[in-house]
Amino acid sequence: GVHRQVLFTTVGWFVGYFLTKRTEYIHAKLDRELFEYVRQHPEDFKKAEKKRMGELLETFYPVR
Repeated sequence: GVHRQVLFTTVGWFVGYFLTKRTEYIHAKLDRELFEYVRQHPEDFKKAEKKRMGELLETFYPVR
């Protein structure tokens, strides 16, 4: 009946809540490790020079 729907909804909400918290923790941990690696090895991650918009786009040839 209705009490089972309420029970399953509540259980599903709690399971989803804790699974979401766990995935956020795992992603935060991975981000922290990657940013630390990038900070310790700057020679592997050089900044690219800035390009102008015209250098990124192909030449435009109108079709008539």
